[in-house]
Order: sequence, then C-alpha cells, then structure tokens
Amino acid sequence: METTQTKTKCVLYARKSTEEDDQQIMSIEAQLFELREYASRERIEIIKVFTEAKSAKKPGRDGFAKMIEYIEKSPEPLGILSWHPDRLARNSVDGGKIIYLIDINRIASLRFPQFWFEPTPQGKFMLQVAFGQSKYFSDNLVENVKRGIRQKIRRGEWLTLAPFGYVNNLKTKNIEPDKVKSRIIKRAFEEYATGTYTLKSLADFLADHGVVQKKGTPFAKVSVVKMLTNRAYLGFIKHRGEWHNGNFEPILSPTLFEAVQKVLTSRKKPRKSKIALPFAFTGFAKCGECGCAITAQYATNRFGTRYTYYRCTKKNGRCAQPYTQEKVLATQLQTLLQSVSLPFSEIEKMDKQVTAWENESISEKGNVAKNLKEKIRANEEKLNKLVSVFLDGDIEREMYLQRKDLLMREKAGLLESETNFGQQRKNWVEPLRSFVLSLKQAADLEKTYNHLEWKKFFQKIGSNPEIKDKTVSIRWGELWDFTASAVGGKGFGENQSAILASAKSLHILNSEQVTTGAEERT
Repeated sequence: METTQTKTKCVLYARKSTEEDDQQIMSIEAQLFELREYASRERIEIIKVFTEAKSAKKPGRDGFAKMIEYIEKSPEPLGILSWHPDRLARNSVDGGKIIYLIDINRIASLRFPQFWFEPTPQGKFMLQVAFGQSKYFSDNLVENVKRGIRQKIRRGEWLTLAPFGYVNNLKTKNIEPDKVKSRIIKRAFEEYATGTYTLKSLADFLADHGVVQKKGTPFAKVSVVKMLTNRAYLGFIKHRGEWHNGNFEPILSPTLFEAVQKVLTSRKKPRKSKIALPFAFTGFAKCGECGCAITAQYATNRFGTRYTYYRCTKKNGRCAQPYTQEKVLATQLQTLLQSVSLPFSEIEKMDKQVTAWENESISEKGNVAKNLKEKIRANEEKLNKLVSVFLDGDIEREMYLQRKDLLMREKAGLLESETNFGQQRKNWVEPLRSFVLSLKQAADLEKTYNHLEWKKFFQKIGSNPEIKDKTVSIRWGELWDFTASAVGGKGFGENQSAILASAKSLHILNSEQVTTGAEERT
C-alpha cells in the first residue's frame, strides 16, 4: 500500500536590503521564484508569504516582526523557508529570537536552498555560526566603508556628487571646477559682495544665467543662502558636520567668500524682543505702609480696555494702600531717571576728566613704585649676603636667625605695599568710571520705555524702593542724592565738576591710605 508523504508547513520570508540595491544578488521577485520551485521539489507547503525591503543590520523590521508574531500565535509549530540565513538576521537580537523559538518548539524547521539545517544541537550551533558570519559580514562592510571614507578625506577627495559649479572626475576620483558653471558661481559671489543685490535679485541673476531649480523656476532664498555659505567653493570637504581640507581647486578666494558672509550677516533680521514685559515692576518695591511685597494684576474697564495695576499683598493683615496703575509708576520712575540724567556733553567731559586724573596719578606715583622695587631688590641682596656669611661661619646661628627674620618681615611688608599700590588704580579709577557709565545709562534709559531695564537700574543705584499713597520713593545711593540735587539746579557746567570731585573723594579715600602707607615705608 503506497503512503503519501506529509508536506512540511512553512512561512516564506524574502528580504532585500534597500541599502544594497547595486550589490544585491537576488531581488525579492527572484527569491520568491526560486523558493517556490524549491518548495515544490521538497514537498513544502507555503501557508503565508512575508516580504520586505529593509536592512537586517539592526532590529526592528516590520515584516520580520509580523512573521514572528504569526508563528507564535500559530496553533502548531511552523517552519521558515528563506533563501539564506542572512536573509533572516544580520544582528544578534533577531538571530537569538529565531534560535529561542526553535528551542521552545515554535519553529519546527528552517529550510534554505543553499544551507542545511536540522533542529539538533549541532544544527543550532551551525545556525548560530551562519548568523554570526552574516553579522560579521555586515559589520565588516560598515567598517570598510568608514575606512574608505577616512582615506578619501585624508587624500582630500570629494565624497559624494559634486556640488553645483564642480564636476566629478572619474579618473582622479575627485571633483574639479566646471568651466562654465564655476564662472557663474564666482560672478554671483562678486555681485552679492557689492551689497547691491538681495537674495531674490541674486536668484533672478542666477536664473538669467541658466541656474534654476528642476522645475525651471528661480532658486528660493534658502537655496541661495545655502549656496552663498557653501565652503566647498573654498576647497573644503564636509563630513558629518565637520569641514576638512580638500585636494581640489577652489572656485573662490577666501577674501571674496568672507566679504559675502559679512553682507549676509549684516542683513540678518534681529529677533524682535519684547520691550514692555508684563508685570515689569513686580519684585521691585515694597508697600510703604506695612512693608509687604507689591504684586500686580490685570483689570478691564467697562469699555474692554485692560490695565495693569500694582497693589500690596496685605500678608500682614489689613492695609489701606490703594491700587496704583503701571503707567503712573512708569511716569514717576521716568521723572526719577531725569533727576539723575546729565546731558551727554557733560558726561563726556566727566569721562575725559577721569582719564586726566588717572594719568596724573600714574605720573605722581611713578617714583613710589620705582622706590618700592629698589627697596625690594636691596632687601633680597641683604638676605643673600646674610646667608653667605652664615654659611662661611662668620656669624652665629642665633644672630643669623634674628637678622633673617627682620629682613623677611621687611620684605613681606614691601611686597604687600607693592601689591596694594598696583591695585590703587582699580580701587578708585574703576569705580569712578563705573559711576560715569551709570550716568550715561541713565541718559539712555530716560529715552526708552523698557520698564524691566528701569527696574534693574534703580536696583543698582538705590535701595529700599517703596510705594505709598500711589507714590514711589527710592533711597539714593552714595553720590546719587547729590547728583539729583545738582541736576535739579540745572547748573550742569558748574555741577558736573562738583559731582565728579565728590565721586573721586569717595572712591579714592581707601586707596590714598594705602598709598600713604607705601610712601612711609619708602
């Protein structure tokens, strides 16, 4: 009696890597044809077909995942029919998944026309070897490609298709300027460097010379900017965001390229910054009645107009202080700014006076510095002679230690005087210049409505700002009260000298004491 051989049930899996189109031996169609022929000869029943065009170097293939899910949900173990183990996996994760499903008997068999496999320990070992070889081939291919790219970069060879203005030279495996297009590129850079062209007009200029998009339309502005900033025209190669020196003829000179970059930079539109920020004066003042913080909120009148109000938080209990509109506070603060704001002409005179005082100080104190250095040098000579005398045995150890102690203490005092003298300029000149700069800042802020900058300025020159009865008050810092009084008198020509003299007296006091000490030591 003749028996009928049972067919093996398998799912068919065919894959082609999209990254190897030019090197792929078997396309998906060819794999399907060969595998169906093989299934017919070997009595294999194909119950479902899975195909995909994706690299197997990394996990995450959709077709492979669907096949595994189908096998896991199947009521009976199934086999897999594929052209070669490397079609199934080129990474350890997918290869391990296949072997695990074989171990738990979810995959009954693996059938390959060019590879033998049986579900035995020896067979699984050989399958692991095949998967390992596939992964090794994939990794080795990647490394070879990277090594080739590194070598090309070292030789200064262009890596991809030539940019516009260049052509690929198959003999040298590099690029070279196109005789016609390179002239157009250079001419476009020269025209834009004059500053008379916009990005739009330059795109029209390129279009007039036959440089257009694939649709025949002029370049978009972003494409023109990309061309104008392309360092390939300087002879550079870009790889992974980094530029390298190329070994091909540049189209542009660095001078022309940098001139174009300056024009591009000058025409960049700065981002618009908000000048009047909401609640600019929060955290600035406290309530003049109870000392609590001042908060802010919006209020809308019956006409739909929204206003900003500041009020006491009343955290200490009841407070009778009313709400104050932001515009009222702003008006008062602008008045305070005006009270400490001098004309620019007067501020410039003050700045020149500070420079003159600094030069006078340097001249007057030059002898002091010279004498200090001479004293230090003489002290060091005495110390060296003392050591020599002691080593020669001409002085007792006790006397040597006493004299050395005196000389070292004297030297320490001289070095301290030298250090303090070197810092004298910073002790009074720099604060004085900072005061003059603050006067200039007050004059600038008076003409603006940047409330946040106003707040920062008043926090720098004053202290303890308070709001009481809808009026803001500030305790002026040193000199600023006198400045406000002088400005109020409007006698700028007379008062600017008095203001600056007071500032100098205030900042020079400590440094003069240091200088006096230094002079006494000399």
